[in-house]
Amino acid sequence: MPPTAAANNLSLVRRVRRMTRALREGYPDAHCELDFVTPIDLTVAVILSAQCTDKRVNEVTPALFARYKTAADYAGANRVELEEMIRPTGFYRNKATSIMGLGAALVDKHGGEVPGTLDELVRLPGIGRKTANVVLGEAFNVPGITVDTHFGRLVRRWGWTEETDPVKVEHAIGELVPRKDWTMLSHWTIFHGRRVCHARKPACGACFLAPDCPSFGDGPTDPAVAEKLVKGDEAPHLLALAEQVRAKMPKKAKKVEKTVGAAK
Repeated sequence: MPPTAAANNLSLVRRVRRMTRALREGYPDAHCELDFVTPIDLTVAVILSAQCTDKRVNEVTPALFARYKTAADYAGANRVELEEMIRPTGFYRNKATSIMGLGAALVDKHGGEVPGTLDELVRLPGIGRKTANVVLGEAFNVPGITVDTHFGRLVRRWGWTEETDPVKVEHAIGELVPRKDWTMLSHWTIFHGRRVCHARKPACGACFLAPDCPSFGDGPTDPAVAEKLVKGDEAPHLLALAEQVRAKMPKKAKKVEKTVGAAK
């Protein structure tokens, strides 16, 4: 690697580590927002979450999990009944096919149990790398990077990678962050994307990552405007962190911030 490239990579690694520490402080209670008890509950919930909010999935799954408790239950499900139960999550016919196929594959090949390796998981119906990494991290405590819409969008906005293919994003970020932090990094980033760093209008002026974010200014930089965009129960904590960060910023940097905000 040329000296300049090596220096740039070291600078990126240091910035990623600072941002990771800040995310850890910002979201100490970050977690998978899908409700589940067993590995098969989780796997089914993740399948249902495609093109659907976690909140809506959590409204559907209590009755679903009470009706179908095992892989064999899903394999032998009445399609009409299953489709009707999961209809609110959208694409219910395709999802029913995946879930019933998943149940049958688990019964036929894995003794009715969800396997705990990436290679085995991605061979199952309805399971891609994103779903597999969620299952591994949450059900088996195996570190994995879950590249969903929020994660991919944010790591590109932060300048951590320019890759757009989810698998390439996963590998690129995996080289920057210690393996032990992969699962939690996914949660921290997804939480931040849902609460602060929105796709169309990020709350830049109320973001505790502002000093290290190359995309600062994509959203409103005036704290009074930006703080209204911050969502979730964590908002008071997140706004307090952002205020602490602003207080530590040099006056010159604050002037630049104000100028960027005016230009926007």
